[in-house]
Amino acid sequence: MKIWIDADAAPRDVKEVVFRAANRLQIETILVANSMVTTPANATTVRCVVVRDGADQADRYIVRHGEPGDLAVTADLPLAGLLVDKGLAVVDPRGEEYSSANIASRLSMRNFMDQLRGAGMETGGSASYGPKDKKAFASTFDRLLTRAIRRASSSS
Repeated sequence: MKIWIDADAAPRDVKEVVFRAANRLQIETILVANSMVTTPANATTVRCVVVRDGADQADRYIVRHGEPGDLAVTADLPLAGLLVDKGLAVVDPRGEEYSSANIASRLSMRNFMDQLRGAGMETGGSASYGPKDKKAFASTFDRLLTRAIRRASSSS
């Protein structure tokens, strides 16, 4: 079991939560980004993979290397959809779990909002990342990580 982070846009607070868990539980954690992302010196199970520049290169890497039972952190809905289809547990930085039960509706809403923006309509942006978001992420991440660990140990 591995933890994957779509690291280009992951908030620092999210990475810190994941780093602590990875270090405590000794779980291999891979940050995938278009440029080097600093990892803590004491987190020996955490590494960064730098992909070549270009649209969706980090996403493609995670999809190619992620395996069913792994856990992924991303705010990218199309990537989340691909990972859910592949059998990974997926959480976004604000604590939303993406699953086969909700990913289609989330993608549909995203596409609808893209169409509105393309037509010139102001749709507003996301609120800034704050303590409530970090708490929601930590809670969902912990739940999904516990479930993934149980599944991995029962299949061994």
